[in-house]
Amino acid sequence: MTRPMVVRDPALPEAVTIYEVGPRDGLQNESVVVPLDVKVELVERLIAAGLPIVEATSFVHPRWVPQLADAAELVARLPMTGPVPLPVLVPNERGLDRALAAGVGHVAIFTSATETFARKNLASSLDGQLRMVEPVVERARAAGVDVRAYVSMCFGDPWEGAVPIDQVVALGRRLLDLGASQLSIGDTIGVGTPAHVQALVAAFGAAGTGPERLAMHFHDTYGQALANAYAALQVGITTFDASAGGLGGCPYAESATGNLATEDLVWMLEGLGVRHGVDLEKLVATSVWMSTILKKEPASAVVRALA
Repeated sequence: MTRPMVVRDPALPEAVTIYEVGPRDGLQNESVVVPLDVKVELVERLIAAGLPIVEATSFVHPRWVPQLADAAELVARLPMTGPVPLPVLVPNERGLDRALAAGVGHVAIFTSATETFARKNLASSLDGQLRMVEPVVERARAAGVDVRAYVSMCFGDPWEGAVPIDQVVALGRRLLDLGASQLSIGDTIGVGTPAHVQALVAAFGAAGTGPERLAMHFHDTYGQALANAYAALQVGITTFDASAGGLGGCPYAESATGNLATEDLVWMLEGLGVRHGVDLEKLVATSVWMSTILKKEPASAVVRALA
């Protein structure tokens, strides 16, 4: 398989963690419901490809995301106590109850940086969403479960437009104060650009939150995801959310298209000499297999080139 020539930039981090979101964030936006057996195999293949973290599913009510209605059945068939963390998204305390009953050791919560999206997606206000997730974080941590916090609409909102950087930082800091171990900063509609990314990371730093507490979650709506990932690397970010084959979007924001493709990120990291631990050949094969099941071409440029 073709590989990029390695030209190491010593100013960049030596290694990164890729947080694979395909089984959850990828499949939740598909128009078809993927069979349970396929979901199990997808997670297993991603683990075998060396992904260090694979977000497995979401314990959201099936009425809202019917594609993930089989969350409990999926978790029951996965190695939840294995060496690879398999987090699940929990929207509220009911979702946490189901996750704890299933023996989950890592959960993620979901919030919005904007008032409008909080109301549309969470039926809450900016402050109200924090009151909603606070008992989730407290109870999860009391049970020894790690909590990650997603913050969506951090770069732009289809209803409100540009999102003030200080607004994103203020919300993120409150989530960390509640007990979240990491913030995933989401460009939900893909409007961010490299300087914007670096300015946001710098603002978090000025507020006392270093890049080690942040992850970046980019969407490729305007073709900026990979450039934004490189910009984030330059300012010390070492955790990146990505989705095998570029699957995904957001079912509550029509202008949100696919996530940053894991293969595209891996290709760039290899060329930069940044360690990531992923077997690109196995990953590409997984995305090709998944594309035949979904009957759609992979969004990943690297998958299309290598396959």
